Amino acid sequence: MKNSIMILAVLAIFGLYACGQTGKVVPEKIKTSFAQKFPEASKVKWDKENASEWEAEFMMGGKEYSANYSSAGEWMETEYEIEESEIPADVKANLEKEFSGCKITESEISETATGKVYEFELKISGEIMEVSMDMNGNVLKKEEAKENDKEDKD
Repeated sequence: MKNSIMILAVLAIFGLYACGQTGKVVPEKIKTSFAQKFPEASKVKWDKENASEWEAEFMMGGKEYSANYSSAGEWMETEYEIEESEIPADVKANLEKEFSGCKITESEISETATGKVYEFELKISGEIMEVSMDMNGNVLKKEEAKENDKEDKD
């Protein structure tokens, strides 16, 4: 009896795992495109972002990256975190000028086909704000963080 229950439990766990994996098969054209763009990537984990987009999280050069691809296999965006010390002095100075008293809680570089931008998450007077700046430190976008981002920081 105990063996039967144990076998059923193992089968149930395996069944749940297998069901959780359905629909998560990364199309070959996406994997091929990724391998061509990031041949040095390691520890690659794929996830389906939405109906038309896949995201790979991976390590490269000692940093954590994420890259998004369309279902057609076209690269869309790459993001990677940077240390505050990696932010150029002129960009940081403009950030502090534009957002006086801010504390940088997260900083990253986002690269798309149109170029690179800095993306910052700032804490200002208890509020969380997301800011995008071009590589010269000009503000491109600023908005209050979404509710789920705020909860993660509390």
